[in-house]
Amino acid sequence: MIRVLLADDQTLVREAFAMLVESAKDMEVVGQAGTGREAVARARTERADLVVMDLRMPDLDGIEATRLIAADEDLAGVRVLVLTTYDTDEYIVEALRAGASGFLVKDTRPAELLDAIRTVAAGDALLSPGPTARLIARFLRSHTTPCADGGPEGLSEREREVLTLVARGLNNTEIGETLSLSPLTAKTHVSRIMGKLGARDRAQLVVLAYESGLVTPGGG
Repeated sequence: MIRVLLADDQTLVREAFAMLVESAKDMEVVGQAGTGREAVARARTERADLVVMDLRMPDLDGIEATRLIAADEDLAGVRVLVLTTYDTDEYIVEALRAGASGFLVKDTRPAELLDAIRTVAAGDALLSPGPTARLIARFLRSHTTPCADGGPEGLSEREREVLTLVARGLNNTEIGETLSLSPLTAKTHVSRIMGKLGARDRAQLVVLAYESGLVTPGGG
């Protein structure tokens, strides 16, 4: 069972999400929070696997709450899925930098939210090619200075190739097909890259790839 904590300052929204999550046989709601501080506290007490986090909340916003959860060693296994809208580019990127594993817009279809929870709880990033990746890339490239060598230091050429594909939104199977590797080998490369760069998940790798200049908007 996936243990889900719902954090949103609107009670009706939380209750609607709770009904949806409880309708799935493989997940349960273990708590609700109306503020960022309450979300952090309940993440510690309820031992949730995943927090569905609204970004705009009183007391402590979703970004800071995500940062506190990601920085807590006792909550190392807790994933954060943030809810936002496409017109808040900066908030999305800051949430990913803070440690979120993905994000969704609030008007997403119910089935997509459940799939997103499963994806993030499994340790994958909810970042796919298309508008989402371009949105992140556009903000990062306009607010950061790339490394002189065009990528993170300490990676082999193969690891740079793998990181580039991760940033483009490919999963392990797709990376393997692109580079003629088995999915397991691709997964091993991704794990090693995370270790070298100190990233907690694939979402962090995407941010690092864009920040370093390894991947650029409209390019590779």
